[in-house]
Amino acid sequence: QFPAQDMLVQTGQLFQFGSGLYSYGHIPFLLKNKIHEVIERVLRKYDCALISLPVLQPESIWEKSGRLERYVKEDVMFRVLTDNGNYCLAPTAEEAVVEFANARLQSHKQLPVTFFQIGDKFRNELRARGFLLRSKSFDMMDAYSFGRNAEDLDKEYDRMKQAYIEIFSELGLNVQPVGADSGSIGGAKSEEFMCLSEIGEDNILFDATTGTAINTELLERPDADEYLQKYYGIKSTKGLQTRKAVELGHIFQLGDKYSKSMNATFVDKDGSQKHFVMGCYGIGVSRTLAMIYEANALKDQNGKFAGVSLPVNISPYTICLIAKDEQNCQKEAKKMYEKLLKAGVNVLFDDREDLSIGARIKDTKILGVPFVTVFGNTLQEGFVEIEETKTGTKTKVAISDFVKTVQSLTK
Repeated sequence: QFPAQDMLVQTGQLFQFGSGLYSYGHIPFLLKNKIHEVIERVLRKYDCALISLPVLQPESIWEKSGRLERYVKEDVMFRVLTDNGNYCLAPTAEEAVVEFANARLQSHKQLPVTFFQIGDKFRNELRARGFLLRSKSFDMMDAYSFGRNAEDLDKEYDRMKQAYIEIFSELGLNVQPVGADSGSIGGAKSEEFMCLSEIGEDNILFDATTGTAINTELLERPDADEYLQKYYGIKSTKGLQTRKAVELGHIFQLGDKYSKSMNATFVDKDGSQKHFVMGCYGIGVSRTLAMIYEANALKDQNGKFAGVSLPVNISPYTICLIAKDEQNCQKEAKKMYEKLLKAGVNVLFDDREDLSIGARIKDTKILGVPFVTVFGNTLQEGFVEIEETKTGTKTKVAISDFVKTVQSLTK
């Protein structure tokens, strides 16, 4: 059901320590960092401030918000109980960011502002599945907006929604904003960002005319009809298409849910103390990485899984060079490898001996490298072929133009 992640585990690029616990090998780890870079660059363009909150949090702040009992009862938290106080490994960060912001944001003049971080979260998933799609330890971007009123919240919510669209577009994923239930996070309106895929465990209803979509979970609300019309303009679900999808992100309008329970306030224009009006925004980085692999899986002529070809703009390596076991081929490949490195191109050189060219090309696709070149018989004619692993398309390139051509592949 998850061919690309199956391959990552089988080839040691992902290592499973236990149910829902994974380590990343070299290329998946570099890809995860590329995802971080895209998220950070886009969010900073939208004036979000990058911060870092503690992974180990005192349970006292969860008591303050009123959520500790529920999270403990539902066995969501990993807890650390000591003689010097009780702690938890952060399953989410609303409590921590409210404490952080309340100590720094005193005046309406400092608002609105949105903080974000990228790091580990921990949840005791009882049904860990799909490898990185649902695990107990996972990499996540979580952001939180603090504003003066509902107008600030609406503006920041819409800005973050647009930022998400840009992020997933740059990552090459077909993602659809979908009306959703707010769950344990709470608040009023929320939307999930769903990647359309047959491997998804969620079902969404999609209106082909308006582009509006909702998670079928919303139909279980007692006020479903009223809620759908109020927040999403959906008067009837008849005629909507059903699609399977994987949730990669979620944005929420929290309002003053946490600022009230934790007494987080600022001084407004009239000198009165007001509670912050908050939004919450998350992207599952581990899930996104998994879907990048699954969405870029290759199939052979028989429709069987044949590897991966990662998008050029986020692939840790642009091209893999392979040389026949002949001195002049090895020499030319090494020379081009060194020139590409000097030119700033991320390149692999497969110089393994006693392994067939076919086996090495196959390994290139296992690693997800988008282009491959074999230095072989065509060198005598002064050219090589660059193969695009996604399509199998081959392009003849003169040796004298090789470096310039490879550089152009990333533009």
